[in-house]
Amino acid sequence: MRFPINVWEYIAPVLDVLFVAAIIYSLIMLARGTRAWKIFSGLLVFGGIFILSDILQFRTLNWLLRQIVPLAPVALVILFYPELRYALEEVGRVQFWRNRMLQLPTEDIQRLVAEIVRTAGGLAGRHVGALIVIEREEGLDDLIGTGTPMNAEVTSELLCTLFHPGSALHDGAVIIRGDRIAAAGCVLPLTDRPGIGSDIHTRHRAAIGVAERSDAIVVVVSEETGSISIGSEGKLARGLKTEELQQRLAGVLQPPNGRPSRIPFLRPRQ
Repeated sequence: MRFPINVWEYIAPVLDVLFVAAIIYSLIMLARGTRAWKIFSGLLVFGGIFILSDILQFRTLNWLLRQIVPLAPVALVILFYPELRYALEEVGRVQFWRNRMLQLPTEDIQRLVAEIVRTAGGLAGRHVGALIVIEREEGLDDLIGTGTPMNAEVTSELLCTLFHPGSALHDGAVIIRGDRIAAAGCVLPLTDRPGIGSDIHTRHRAAIGVAERSDAIVVVVSEETGSISIGSEGKLARGLKTEELQQRLAGVLQPPNGRPSRIPFLRPRQ
């Protein structure tokens, strides 16, 4: 006599493990390059010392650490409060779950890169500051909401006008979504990473800040020195020439292996 096999009993554990792995991976990607990542690394060191103190029979040290452990849940909430709020906001956004398969055509990416490079080169030569953010897979609706909506085609002439010292929006950032300028005059979060040099001014701190919190690409033109920088993944490459800027942007937005760009194609909002 053959007994029926409950297939779900075999599938459920696999799905359970995959689901937990996906959650852990998403949390790591959200925390990577931020202050939370360093705190997490410190907690791992603390845990390692706790285990070693038990193995090596360091009774006094182990007793002291045991007194701290019961306070861990409250301490974690306090330490990770900004990051927990940010993670929940990200999960709650439509952009976190939306389909990313539609991409900008290659020719549109090339035109976008050319316009940004031409803008950066022209502004750098006149020592006019600029901050251009290119949205990629992670939505920047919260930052777009701090500026003036535009929904305009990306052109060097328009970008130079927005960053002109006489413009009301020149102090803020321009955020590009797809092949359109979504908003101008946007306020970006400044990095709170320790160890930032005193020569890193507000625009560059803002570039690092948004690059830490998203996968956006940020182009910065220094008003003081006229130098061009590019920020991504929480890092800032400074002192670039226009040729280097073009190569870096093209390499990130249109990889040479032929894979499609990671810039989502979004139709202009009405």
